[in-house]
Amino acid sequence: QVQLVESGGGLVQAGGSLRLSCAASGRTFSSYVMGWFRQAPGKEREFVAAIRWRDGSTYYADSVKGRFTISRDNAKNTVYLQMNSLKPEDTAVYYCNAVGEGNAYWGQGTQVTVSS
Repeated sequence: QVQLVESGGGLVQAGGSLRLSCAASGRTFSSYVMGWFRQAPGKEREFVAAIRWRDGSTYYADSVKGRFTISRDNAKNTVYLQMNSLKPEDTAVYYCNAVGEGNAYWGQGTQVTVSS
């Protein structure tokens, strides 16, 4: 059974940092693209960042470029999202996502709240 378990969310002041983790289990993800999405209250879920597990290629939404960094740890089967210079508009539930081989999986989400 595939599981994506997010952690690391919380409350932080504007300008602060958080690191989200997504622990993946239940299959081999070497051919997958792992991503982070977020959903703010009253808004649609939006793409934040992604990483191709096989070669580490990364992709970012324009709104987070230069502030967020996605990375992976092969040994721990974990994907990270380092978030720096956080803004109140980054407040949302952040979801981990895995896409590949015709499958798509989601984690349960972790709340990030940035106070001004």
